[in-house]
Amino acid sequence: MKERNLMEIIEIFDQNQKSSICNRILRGLPEWFGNEKPIVDYTAKVRDMPFYIALQEGEPIGFLAVKIQNPDTAEVCVMGVLKEYHRMGAGARLMSCAEQYCRRNGHQYLTVKTLDSSAVFEPYERTRKFYKNMGFVPLEVFPLYWDAENPCLFLAKHLSCADSR
Repeated sequence: MKERNLMEIIEIFDQNQKSSICNRILRGLPEWFGNEKPIVDYTAKVRDMPFYIALQEGEPIGFLAVKIQNPDTAEVCVMGVLKEYHRMGAGARLMSCAEQYCRRNGHQYLTVKTLDSSAVFEPYERTRKFYKNMGFVPLEVFPLYWDAENPCLFLAKHLSCADSR
């Protein structure tokens, strides 16, 4: 069993390193990222975003990229944790870093988009549960945001000042 106390979270600034880690992790998660186009798109997008990685014994096991939407709102653009490290705290620690970044930069809201439950697919049931456990609430479903088979659930979390202490 992998030990969570050996896990480290760091921010990455090098654009090529961001792309490389994003590509490697997403390709290791075919249940969630099984199509080539989104992987290529995310790999390009993350280059210019705040980017955090989870390291286990020096190896990247997960990441989270933050997209700035406007002065009040940021979005979890993409995140992934290798499946063998799920439920070990990496996702929660990455989310905590994203929230801290948002608070430091005056963003009141953190949002995320994921697959809605009307598209029954077990891996995304776990994803929605993770976001709920992180304090996100569902706001709206956009049935055609991605396409008819993949309805988009839009969730948000208010980052109150009390949370920043």
